Amino acid sequence: MTTTATAQQLQTVALLWPDLHEALADRTQHAWPPPQLRNYLDALGHHDPTDAAALRALERNPDQLGTRPVPVNLRIMDTMRAVEAVLYETADQIAAANQHNVHTSHPHRWSFTGRRPGAIHTALWLAARADGVFWPGRALTEPQHRHLGRIAREALHRVETALDLAHGQRELSGDHRCPCGGRIVIRGGGGDQPTANCRGCGALWTERGIVAA
Repeated sequence: MTTTATAQQLQTVALLWPDLHEALADRTQHAWPPPQLRNYLDALGHHDPTDAAALRALERNPDQLGTRPVPVNLRIMDTMRAVEAVLYETADQIAAANQHNVHTSHPHRWSFTGRRPGAIHTALWLAARADGVFWPGRALTEPQHRHLGRIAREALHRVETALDLAHGQRELSGDHRCPCGGRIVIRGGGGDQPTANCRGCGALWTERGIVAA
């Protein structure tokens, strides 16, 4: 049986879940944007909330701007709660619509009662539904496949973003320009070093300061 893209994404969520648990204890503070860029923006009175949000979304710790002491584990915890909740809701919806009412002890039967099985089990259960693995229920309809595919993509994106595995890019507004007048682009994520560079003169800022101008 060929594994679908949706199943692969859900399996990856399950694979990365222990890393989220480990990251809960990580309170490392990362100063981003670097002082040079931060001071430059502050000096020009740049306090646009949209751009501030963009910077937070691309830094290694999106809950802080600069060195504001917000624990990393709160961001990880929020991600885990949100992803786990949507996985449970999706599994409940599929089981309610497709699972046979006849009682059976089949291991793939979804239970609405008792203790929740955890995000890893739920992600793998949904992956099996996406792949059409036999269970005491009907196969997913095309709309259900599309919905589950969207849930899988969004869940994986949130997990990868929380673990700094997702790439991102954002161009600051025209009010926030380099001294040369060029537009500033912020990039980060995917384990790469966060950077900001000017599209005009090519000036490049990193966590170590200006490395090219």
